[in-house]
Amino acid sequence: MLAWSAPTVPHVPGNAPILEVHDTATGRLRDTAPAEQSNAPASIYVCGITPYDATHMGHAATYVAFDLLQRTWRDAGREVTYVQNVTDIDDPLLERAAATGMDWQVLAKEQTDLFRADMEALNVIPPEHYIGAVESITWLVPLVEELVAKDLAYAVPGENGEPDGDIYFDAAAAASDAWELGTVSGYDRETMLGFFAERGGDPERPGKRDALDPLLWRVARAGEPEWDGASLGAGRPGWHIECSVIARRFLPAPFTVQGGGSDLIFPHHEFSAGHAAALDGKALAQSYVHTGMVGLHGEKMSKSLGNLVLVSQLRAAGVDPVAIRTVLLGQHYRSDWFWTDELLTQAQDRVARWRKRIGSTTLTEATAVVTRIRSKLANDLDAPAALSVLDAFGAQEPAEDDGSQEAGGQLLADALDALLGLKIS
Repeated sequence: MLAWSAPTVPHVPGNAPILEVHDTATGRLRDTAPAEQSNAPASIYVCGITPYDATHMGHAATYVAFDLLQRTWRDAGREVTYVQNVTDIDDPLLERAAATGMDWQVLAKEQTDLFRADMEALNVIPPEHYIGAVESITWLVPLVEELVAKDLAYAVPGENGEPDGDIYFDAAAAASDAWELGTVSGYDRETMLGFFAERGGDPERPGKRDALDPLLWRVARAGEPEWDGASLGAGRPGWHIECSVIARRFLPAPFTVQGGGSDLIFPHHEFSAGHAAALDGKALAQSYVHTGMVGLHGEKMSKSLGNLVLVSQLRAAGVDPVAIRTVLLGQHYRSDWFWTDELLTQAQDRVARWRKRIGSTTLTEATAVVTRIRSKLANDLDAPAALSVLDAFGAQEPAEDDGSQEAGGQLLADALDALLGLKIS
């Protein structure tokens, strides 16, 4: 599957500090570079959309946050391998297709194309590997068979009209030094059960060894798409296994950062890590980094509630994508927040002030601003603080022209593009 076109990222002279980010699994800030290897290659997997209604501000906030992470690494001279999936087969997609009378494949392609266009408009650096769940099926079937052979997965008999043979992961049997239930989330069992029921799990399914065991392979049902599952029988994959398999195929074990929204901590990232560790005995990732939730009118923004603010709709209304990105960067990536029209108006005003001021920037001023922005980003990607640096700069009277304003303006424009993804000039 093709991603979107890559932007040209300017080179900015100077040295970037080592980045620390908040690791969900430990609850602490953590260096994202090995000791004394600040320019070592970095690797990141960010869970992608289920393409049935893209791209709302919750999506956009997540992908802009991890774009900021990529840019900070690249600014430090690190090579970055970025992988993202598309869950282009799953129950919500099939349900939306049925409700709208669309073919599920047509709906998935339409919404994935729209997501690509939104990401390109928001100046997000694309993944090197952009992989659909359907594309991964031939890779994951043998691995699910391996889990069954190791008795780390098992078939459940059918009941209440369901067929025999759905395959589930045995979380307790898979526990090891590399992973056990709770390694990523730190949640207690009661919390896990609540989230499992809310987020695609089936704790009440009869025949499971444990209520929290997640689905690996769903055997074929009438009217549903299906694929050859070899000894598993025809069917389609569960949700978490796709990300485990795609990540292991394209990234080292463990890779540097697993990213996504905080609603993916459990069960998705917990069990993605569990599947990977059960197959090769290694942790999925070194750090787990999660973005906050975005809401509207006092509620979480979600497709089920129908309270979405879509990037594509704002773009169609003529809103500058730089202003949209500025709203997103103005909220710390780990914060829960609410989208408002006032935030967009404020962002448009900020961008206008920065654009007005940037042409009268001396090289000395620009260098100082870039240094401060780098320092803020190195502290857990504190983009709001970085934007405050720009606000303070924009409010200052220009320094006396010393003949370096052209170079200073270009340096600052390049830095805002390279570090923050803001094309101001």
